[in-house]
Parts: sequence; structure tokens; C-alpha cells
Amino acid sequence: MLLLALAVLAPACTAGASGVRGKPGAAGVRDPYFPRLGNGGYDVTHYDLTLDVGKDAKTLSGTARITARATQDLSSFNLDLAGLKVESASVEGRPAAVSRAADELTLRPDIEVQDRLRRGRTFRTVVHYSGTPKTITDPDDSEEGWLPTADGAVALGEPTGSMAWFPGNNHPSDKATYDLSVTVPEGLTAVSNGVLTGRPATAEGRTTYRWHTAEPMASYLATLAVGRFETKTSTMAGGITVFTAVDPESAGASAATLARVPEVVKWEAAHFGPYPFSATGAIVERKGDAGYALETQNRPFFPGPPSVGLLVHEMAHQWFGDSVTPASWRDMWLNEGLATYAEWLWEEEKEDTPAQESFDEAYADDDNWAFPPADPPSASNISDPPVYGRGAMVIHKVREAVDDDERFFALLAGWTKARRHGNATTADFTAYVEKATGLDLTELWKDWLYGGSRPAADG
Repeated sequence: MLLLALAVLAPACTAGASGVRGKPGAAGVRDPYFPRLGNGGYDVTHYDLTLDVGKDAKTLSGTARITARATQDLSSFNLDLAGLKVESASVEGRPAAVSRAADELTLRPDIEVQDRLRRGRTFRTVVHYSGTPKTITDPDDSEEGWLPTADGAVALGEPTGSMAWFPGNNHPSDKATYDLSVTVPEGLTAVSNGVLTGRPATAEGRTTYRWHTAEPMASYLATLAVGRFETKTSTMAGGITVFTAVDPESAGASAATLARVPEVVKWEAAHFGPYPFSATGAIVERKGDAGYALETQNRPFFPGPPSVGLLVHEMAHQWFGDSVTPASWRDMWLNEGLATYAEWLWEEEKEDTPAQESFDEAYADDDNWAFPPADPPSASNISDPPVYGRGAMVIHKVREAVDDDERFFALLAGWTKARRHGNATTADFTAYVEKATGLDLTELWKDWLYGGSRPAADG
């Protein structure tokens, strides 16, 4: 009876005089640092992107087929897209009205398909778009989005850049599988996440590459590199595909490090649990084509020949960040602290440098004490030293508290198993550690994770 009364009093939330059902999805998920990123009211399950890259990779036309599940009754919903022009859109095969405010697209489905946007139902959206994809400058002045290279372009997405080349729900809390069909000028290669399906097909001076990512992926981890690459494909133990793409100018200097990809993956799996994906490898551009490395899923990106330490760091992200993805950008220390600690562990076991020495060096670095790793002061600080160095110190302190390496590594492997292909918050991690160890670590979290001052090193 109460539900019936509410329906009478509030028809706009069900079916009003216009016949519209539901209500608009939110234009943002209220991330603490990027509140307008992402969108409410639905969860994307799959992106199917067909992309046509123009000469010199300066222009792009695309069709995005987005499969999503409604998490509320929807009358309209938003997608994130920066710069590119929307030519048309449809929902469930019917034309949808599109309006735009900066990087926010609002799609209003035809009344005929409103019933298919009820909570719990799956629906499909198709967006046709084109234009010159843009480079996005982050709050910390780094660049992402669509980055021109010497012979093409590379798309990098952390934290906001994926919306520069495809429309979507651009927040790490919404993960999906992906298919990309990318057509480029003959002579260029298109490299993305996952596995290459079939052989590249060339016709009329254009070559098409098809990539499939079977495991859920956050949009910021999606990548596309277009250029002249030397590629290699092999299979390592467990049937994992290893695919590397290297700019010819970086090939010689990268060879020794890239040959160790299977070794690094095997070593990390022994410490962090089974490798969470069906593919691995790397994309290496020439030095100067981008300003940073990134843990793009299955295939980390490097702006020049990587060191072994950097390879260890970005590969560790396949567990910490890619499989277990932060629920918000406030939780980024879970990515970077654990990946940095992976470097310390590698140096301890492979280079006879105890993790305690790495801890001591990080502890002495004043830059690591600018703010608590779990609470960066602004969006411009989420990649600052405390997120990495002090984040790794938190993990070392947990190791000390556990006081048994077998139990400690079981703790890390248990974490990646419990949250495999999902999302996690800092509170999820601290609760997990305390439950798994039976320890009360309140003081550790207060001093090392959230504290504003430098505690005693042996505290």
C-alpha cells in the first residue's frame, strides 16, 4: 500500500504524463578529487570500440558500442567525452537525444525504450563520434589523453585521459571488458590491451587490428599506441601470452629488460598470488614521446627503454591497481605503495639490498612527509612522493607487525585473491589486514597511514 501511495504522489519517478520512466543518472560519482568523473545510474559491462585513425594519428573517428546494466530506473544518463564531436547516438536501437556541457554528454533515450532502462536490466548504447583527439593537462601539469609521438600517438588515461578517445563511464569504480577494432594507415601498428585476435587485415592502404580484453578493466588503464613498432609474441608458463611492442629506436636498449618479463611475472606471482590476466608484455616508445610510465593493463607503457626496477614496479601494478583497483582516487596509495614495495622486495631478494635499507632511505627523504599517503590534499598531489614512498613504508610496517614473512606474503596473496578484478578502499585494506592477522593495528594506521608528522622510525 505504501508503494502504491508513493506512486500516486510522485509520478515523475515512475511514469508521468509524458510517459517518461525513472530519473536522470548522476553526472559524476562524487570522487573526492574528480567529482565530475564517472556517472551514476548504470554499470558498464563491455566496451566494443571501432576506431579509424587518420594520417599521422592526428584525427579519429569511432563507434562506441557500450553494454551496461541499469542500477536505477533511468530517464537519461551521462557519458564522459572530451573534445570529440558526437555525430549520433542510439539506445537499444532507437535514436537518443544528446546534449553536452563541457566533457559531459547527456543521452535521453526514446520513450519507446524506457522500459529497457529499468533497474537491473541490461541495455546497449551506440555513439558515433569523430574529430581531433585532445591532450589533457592534469592538475599536476602532467599530460595524458591523446599524446602525439614521433610517428603516431599513444593514449594514456590516468586519471582522466580515456575520455579523450572514447565515451564512457570514466572512473575506476566501473570496470568492464573491452574489444577494440582499430584501423590505421598501412605501415603503422595499433597496439592495445589484452590479446590480438586473428591476423591484421590490410586493404586499400589501411590495416585493421583487433584486440580483446577478457578481464574487467578500469577505463584509465585502457591504452592505444599507434606507430612503427617491432613486435614479439610468445607464451610463458600457464599459457599467458607475452606481447611486446617497441619503437625501433628503443629496441636495442630495451631488449635485455623485456626478455625478463616472464621472470618478473613469475617472481611476483610467487609473492602476490596467481597472475590475474591472460596476457602480459609491454609497450615501449622512444624517449621523449611521453613523460612517465603507466601500468596500462596487461601491457605497461614505458616512455623509453625501462630499467628492471621500473618493470618490476609496473608489473606489480597488474595485481595492485589493475586487478585490485582503487574505489576512488583517494585510494591511489594502495596502487603505488604496494608497487613501490614490490621494488624493495626485488632489490632485497635479487640485489642483496634489504627492504629495511630502502625503508630507511625513504624515511630520511623529507618529500615523503608532505602529507599522509591516504589523504592527499588535492587532485594535484595524488602522484606525489608520499603516495609512493610513505605508502611503501606503511606496507613495511605491516610486514614488521606480522613478523613472519610466510604469513606476510600469504597476507598479500590473500588480498589479491579476495579483491580479484574488483575495487577496494583504504578502509577495506586496513580491515582485511586486521582480520587476516588478528592484530589491532590502530596505532600503525594512525601514525604511518594517516598521521601528519613523522613518527619514530622504530614506532
